[in-house]
Amino acid sequence: MIVAIDGPAGAGKSTVARKLAERLGFRYLDTGAMYRALTWLALREGLPLGDPEPLGELARRSPVVFDEVGRVFIAGSDVTAAIRQSRIDQVVPVVARHHPVREVMRERQRELGLQGNAVIEGRDIGTVVAPDAAVKIYLQADPEVRAARRQKERPDIGADALATDLRARDKSDRERMQPAGDAVLIDTTGLEVDDVVTRIEGLVRERSLATS
Repeated sequence: MIVAIDGPAGAGKSTVARKLAERLGFRYLDTGAMYRALTWLALREGLPLGDPEPLGELARRSPVVFDEVGRVFIAGSDVTAAIRQSRIDQVVPVVARHHPVREVMRERQRELGLQGNAVIEGRDIGTVVAPDAAVKIYLQADPEVRAARRQKERPDIGADALATDLRARDKSDRERMQPAGDAVLIDTTGLEVDDVVTRIEGLVRERSLATS
């Protein structure tokens, strides 16, 4: 079974998806980490981030790998911590918007999704990567709340800079940041993480019973 969780930055996707996967005993797949890993490698290789074709080729010959505890590897390097640096935050949207990159990444994400039960989170999982996912969730929240959550995650970046970054990312992602027609929309603005996870867990178990 695939559970697809989509939504904008700061809506709670990563935290919710990770906890949900733990509860269900599913694998957790953070597709955003894949784009971050590719960005890290492109910077190391000195590739121009505005040129789609070399980045697409780099993505194809350097597939991102996750181990059993969620660590992220690319080109033989453990980049789990490195991809969360502010320098990656600033440029990953540039890399992620390139069509050749997205095509390679989506293909890889589908491959990973076929390996068994998984909670997959991103921005176009329910619409493009896994349109047949058994359960599709779209998380959303007020912009101020999203910015505050990102500030807690990234205290090294100023509040004004984070708010500006969120607006830029929302604008860049608008085309692919749409909920699937059959997705369940959950506004996480005033909800605790466990409340959101519990609600989605209930939907997953209902779906499991309906198909068993």
